[in-house]
Amino acid sequence: MQTALTFIGFILFVAVYSYIKLRKERLTSSEGYFLGGRSLTGIVIAGSMLLTNISTEHLIGMNGSSYKNGFIIIAWEVTSALALVIAAIYFVPRYLKMGLTTIPEFLEKRFDKTTRVLVAFFLIISFVVTLLPIVLYTGAINLESIFNVSEVLGVNQTEGLWITVITIGIIGSIYAIFGGLKAVAVSDTINGYGLLLGGLAIPFLALYAIGDGSLFDGLSKVYQNSPEKFNVVGAKDSVMPFEVLFTGLIINQLYFWAMNQTIIQRALGAKNLVEAQKGLLYTGVLKILVPTIIILPGVIGFYYYGDSLYENQDMIYPELIKKVLPLSLVGVFAAIVMGAVLSTFNSVLNSAATIFSLDIYKGYFNKNSSDNKLVKIGKLTSTILAIFSILVAPFVANAPDGLYQLLQQLNGIFFIPIGSIMIAGFFLKKISAMGAKASLFVGLTFYITTSFILKTDIHFVHIWGIEFILNIATMFLVSHFYPSDGKFKFSELNIDDLVQWKYTKPMSISLCVITISVYVLMGSY
Repeated sequence: MQTALTFIGFILFVAVYSYIKLRKERLTSSEGYFLGGRSLTGIVIAGSMLLTNISTEHLIGMNGSSYKNGFIIIAWEVTSALALVIAAIYFVPRYLKMGLTTIPEFLEKRFDKTTRVLVAFFLIISFVVTLLPIVLYTGAINLESIFNVSEVLGVNQTEGLWITVITIGIIGSIYAIFGGLKAVAVSDTINGYGLLLGGLAIPFLALYAIGDGSLFDGLSKVYQNSPEKFNVVGAKDSVMPFEVLFTGLIINQLYFWAMNQTIIQRALGAKNLVEAQKGLLYTGVLKILVPTIIILPGVIGFYYYGDSLYENQDMIYPELIKKVLPLSLVGVFAAIVMGAVLSTFNSVLNSAATIFSLDIYKGYFNKNSSDNKLVKIGKLTSTILAIFSILVAPFVANAPDGLYQLLQQLNGIFFIPIGSIMIAGFFLKKISAMGAKASLFVGLTFYITTSFILKTDIHFVHIWGIEFILNIATMFLVSHFYPSDGKFKFSELNIDDLVQWKYTKPMSISLCVITISVYVLMGSY
C-alpha cells in the first residue's frame, strides 16, 4: 500500500507541475505545439534528451545485458558524448540557421520533396515498429515486477502485462497529444533528474550493503567476484566487439544524436544557439555518468545471483530494485521508472506527429494548412500511433540476446540509410536526389537481407559500417548518371554570424578526453 501511494504521489506531482508550467502556453500554433515555442533552455533540453534516450529498454535491457556480458556494452553510452560534441559544434548551428522544424525538411532543401516524404515515412514506421513497443513492454515488465499487477488484479502474468502496457500507453499519450513538446520537455526535466538520483541510489545502496557500510569495499568485492565483467574491450565473438567502435557504431551514434528527430527536436526548440549547445554538451556529461545507472547494477546483480538468471536476463534489474531499496522508496523509484517510460513514449509520439503533420501532410497533401489544422492532424497521428504501438508491444518478448540488443538491431534498418543520406547531404556536394533515394532502398534491402534473412556471422554493427560504404558508393554511382541540379546553396550552411556558447570548445575537448580515458583505464585484452 505504501509503495502504491508513493508511486501515485510522484506521478501526480509531475502532472500538476507540468500543468502549472503550461497553462499559459499557446499550444494552438504549430511552433508552440511542435517546438515548445522555441523557448527551451539548456537544462530543460539536457533533461529531456536524457530521459527521451534513457528509458526502461536501457534500465532493464542494458542492465540485463551487462549482467550477462559485463562492461563491454558501455560503448553504446560513452561514445554518445563524441556524437553530441559533433552535433553541438557542426550540425545544430546549421539546423538553427536554416530555421528547421524537422530533419526531413533539410532533405527537401538539399535534395527534393520526394526524399523528404520517403524519410519521414520511414521514420514513422521505425518509431511504431521498433522503439515504441519495446519501451512499453520493458516498462510493463518493471512495473509488473514491482507491484505484482497480475497478482493484485487476479489475472495471469500475460494479462497483467497487457493491462500495464495499455495503462502506460494511455497516460503517455495524454502528455503528447494535449501538451505538445513543451509538456513533454517540462515533465522530462523532473523525471530526468529524478531518474539520475534514483538510478544512482540502486548501485550505491547495493554496494553499501555488500561492503558492510563502505561503498569502496562493496565495489572491491563485486570486482573480485568477476573482474572480467569490468573490461570495456569486447572480444571479437562478444555481443560488442571493440572493433565496432570504428565501423558502424560511430555512424549510428552520429545519426542518433545529431540527426534523429526525436532527440534533436529539443535542440530545434531552443531559445537560441547558446542554449542548444549547452543542452547538447550537458547531455554529453550525463551520458558519461549514465553507465553507473544502466550498466553497473547489472554487474552487481551477477554478484548476487550468479548465472541463475542468464536465461531471463531482463529480470535482473527489477529483482535488484526489490532487493536493495527500502519499501518506502520503491514506489518513488517505480514512479521515476514510469516517468522514463512515459518520456520516451510521449517524446517519440510528439516527433512522429511533427514529422507526419509538417513533412507529409503539409508537405505533400495540403501546403496551405493552417496552424490549427496541423496541430489537430498531429494529435490524430499521435492517437493512431499510440494505439498501434500498444497492440504490438507484447509481441517483442523473449528476444534471444535481450531487448536492448533487439532494439539496436531493428534500429539499424532505418538509422543507417537515413544517416548515410544526411551525411552525404551535408558533406558531398555532387550527390543528387536520385542518388539519395536509390541508396535508401539499397541500404534497406542490404541490411534486412544480411541481418534477418541470410543471418550472416558478421556482427550487425559491422554490417552497419559495410552498409554505410555501400550507400555512399550507390549515391556516387547513381549521381554520375543522374547529376545534382545544384540548386542547394551550401552558403546557407555558413554560421559565422551566430552567437555560440563560449564554453563549447573546452567542454567538447573535455568530453573527448574523458571518453578516450574510459577505454585506456578500463580496457584489457
